[in-house]
Amino acid sequence: MKIFFGTDGWRALEGSQINENSVATIAQAFSDYLLENKRNAVVAIGYDSRKNSDTFAQVFAQVLTKNKIKVYLSDRIIPTPVLSYTVLQLGCDAGVMITASHNPKEYNGIKFKSSYGGPFSTEETKKVEALLFQSEVHQSTDLITLHDFTETYINHIERLIDFNQIKEADLHLLIDSMGGAGQRLTEQILKKHGIAATTLFAEPTTNFYGRSPEPIEKNLEPLSQELKAGHYSFGVATDGDADRVGVCLDSGAWLSAQHTILLLVDYLKHTKRIPGGIVKTSSVSDKMRLLFENDSTPVYEVQVGFKYICDIMVQHEIAFGGEESGGFGYGMHIPERDGIFSSLLLLEMLSSSPYKKLSEYFQEKQKTLGLIYYDRIDLKYDQPDKNELLPHLSQNPPQTIGELNIVGIQHFLSSRGIVNGIKFLLGPCQWLLIRSSETENIIRFYVEGQSNEEVKRLLLCGREILDI
Repeated sequence: MKIFFGTDGWRALEGSQINENSVATIAQAFSDYLLENKRNAVVAIGYDSRKNSDTFAQVFAQVLTKNKIKVYLSDRIIPTPVLSYTVLQLGCDAGVMITASHNPKEYNGIKFKSSYGGPFSTEETKKVEALLFQSEVHQSTDLITLHDFTETYINHIERLIDFNQIKEADLHLLIDSMGGAGQRLTEQILKKHGIAATTLFAEPTTNFYGRSPEPIEKNLEPLSQELKAGHYSFGVATDGDADRVGVCLDSGAWLSAQHTILLLVDYLKHTKRIPGGIVKTSSVSDKMRLLFENDSTPVYEVQVGFKYICDIMVQHEIAFGGEESGGFGYGMHIPERDGIFSSLLLLEMLSSSPYKKLSEYFQEKQKTLGLIYYDRIDLKYDQPDKNELLPHLSQNPPQTIGELNIVGIQHFLSSRGIVNGIKFLLGPCQWLLIRSSETENIIRFYVEGQSNEEVKRLLLCGREILDI
C-alpha cells in the first residue's frame, strides 16, 4: 500500500487504508526519524473520538516504545491543541495525534507535532515519509505512561483569558462540540469560573451524530435552531479534533470565518494591543492588509495549510495566524490552531464591550471594519486527472477572468512540488483562488469580490476555466 502525507499529516479511509498495520508502519518510520536526530526521545500521543482512534494510538505508542522512545499516552479523548500544548509543556521531542480533523466519519488520520507545539514542517514530514517500509516493525508496552493532558492546558488557558471580565459581563455561550474531541471542555473551563455555558452534542461519538464534523454553515443547523430558541450571547462549534471553530450569532445567523478573523484581529491589535504581525493564508480576505498592516504589524501571506502559518509564527513575533476554514493560532498561546481557546477569546472580546449579544457587537464593528464579500465552493472531483488540472492551468493561464484583468498570479506547490493552488489577483479585495485538496477528492474555488453578485460570477468563471 502507498502512503502519501498531505498538508497536515496523513488522512485515509478507516479500515481499508488506515488500520493497525499501516499505523504501525508509520510509527516505525516516525521512530526511525526521531532516532536519527535524538537519543532518549520523548513523544506525547493523543487521539480523538473516531472509530479505532484509541486503538491506533495504542499501536503507535507500542511501536515507539519498542524503539526505546518514551511515550506519554493520553488517558482519554482530547482535542488536538491539548496534545500540542502538552508537547511544549512536557518538553517532548514530538507529538502524535490520531485524528482526521474535520473529515467525514469514514476517515481517520495521523498528525505530527514538533517540539514547539505546532505542526511538523513540510521538510520534517518528507523525512518521515522517506523512511516508510525501511525497517521491520515490532511492538512493546515498556515505556508507555498514561497521562492526563487536560489539567496543565486548562491552567495555561486561565493565565491568558480574563474570566473575571467575562463573568461580570454576564454572558452565556452556546457550544456545539459536534460529537468530537471538544466534548465539554469549553463548558468545564467556563463553569469553573461561574460563567454560563451550554453544550450540544457533547458526548463523543464515532459518527458525529450524522453530520460531517466541520464547523461550517451547512453543518450547524442544530446550533442555529437552539440559538433562535434560547437566550445566548452567541454560539460556537468545534470540529472533530476541536482545533477549528465556527461561529453563529445569537440570532442563529452564521458569522463567516472571514468576519470572525476580522473581529479577532481588531480585538487583538486595537483593544488588547498584542504586539507582532499577522499571518493569513491566501484564502483570507485582503482586508487584513488594508485595515491592519503598518510598520509594527507586518502581514504575511502563505499558502493554505496551517503548517505554513506555523512556519512564520516560529520565525517572527506574531499576534495572530488564521485560515478561512476556522483555524486560528495566537503568538501568546501556541503556534497551533485552537478552537477551544478561540471560543474563549471571542467571549472575552464581547465582554470587553457594552454589548450582551455578538450580533450587536458585529453591527457596531461593521461601521469601521466594513463587510467582506466572499464565498467558497468545494467541488467533488474524483477523475484521474485531478492532480494535472492546476499544473496545466499554470502553464496556460487566461488573460482575464470575467470582465476583470488579471494583475498578478500566485502559484502554490504541494509537498511533492506539484502545483496544487493558483491565485488570480484581480484588484483590491478581488481575487480567485483554485486549489486541489491533497487529502480529499475535491477541487476548491475561493473568491473575494466587491459585492455578492461579483463573487457569484467569479466562482462560475473558476469552474469555466477548468472546464469542470
